[in-house]
Amino acid sequence: MTELLANEIPVEIDSMGKPCPMPLLMLKKQLKKSNGKQLLLLKSSDPHSEIDITRYCEIHHISCQLTKVSVQEFHYLIES
Repeated sequence: MTELLANEIPVEIDSMGKPCPMPLLMLKKQLKKSNGKQLLLLKSSDPHSEIDITRYCEIHHISCQLTKVSVQEFHYLIES
């Protein structure tokens, strides 16, 4: 994580209980709101979000760290 965002509290995107593609659509919406760097915490219960979110971030050169909290809960720390 960069120094600029090291002390920043992430903006939380809660997509728990929402099937794909909603977690990805909610992420895209939040990214459009920002003009600069931001730190996001996306929470999802959809196991397919792992593929969608990580691939989207990879394609767009966005830093993304996945934490599997449980079998049904995934947290993505995204730095754009």
